[in-house]
Amino acid sequence: MVLLLAVVAGLVAGLARAWIGKRSYQAISLRSLWLVICGTLPQIIAFYLPGTRDFFQAPWAAVSLVSSQIILLAFILLNLRQPGMWIVGIGLTSNLLVILANGGLMPISPETVLRLYPTASPQAFQPYLRLGWSKDIILPEGSTRLAWLADRFVSPLLVNARYAFSIGDILIAAGVFWLLWTLGGTTSKT
Repeated sequence: MVLLLAVVAGLVAGLARAWIGKRSYQAISLRSLWLVICGTLPQIIAFYLPGTRDFFQAPWAAVSLVSSQIILLAFILLNLRQPGMWIVGIGLTSNLLVILANGGLMPISPETVLRLYPTASPQAFQPYLRLGWSKDIILPEGSTRLAWLADRFVSPLLVNARYAFSIGDILIAAGVFWLLWTLGGTTSKT
């Protein structure tokens, strides 16, 4: 969700920048764009499609998430010269590190889960189990390696749903925003 907001905000800001500067919104040439599809497909299948996500128990979900992150990192490395991509790369690497350090799924603390679902009983979400069909595994803070990189931030209740996100997600969103904003053109030098 953080990434979606960054895409929308980046497009709006880039288009506004182009309009104010009386420039056209620039196209971008990204190398190996097919890697984005290959990298997101495992996550879509394992976590979002109701017909397939039921079959992905934690071990296969972990393989799916890690392979997805590695493919997306390859895409970032191939496009590192694009504006903001190095920030996206740092965010993606941060997420991959915490995922690998904690068994292949993104750790989330029981306290963060309760902030996501404040009316649920604490017994509804058991530590060391996957959080529903998500990419998250519930781990107590003391059992989480690189806990500061885990899903620990909770969105405000804006659209009837909350979601958790990590520092890596924030960096990915910032890099994507920067990329889309720069497509609005360069400022003239005085």
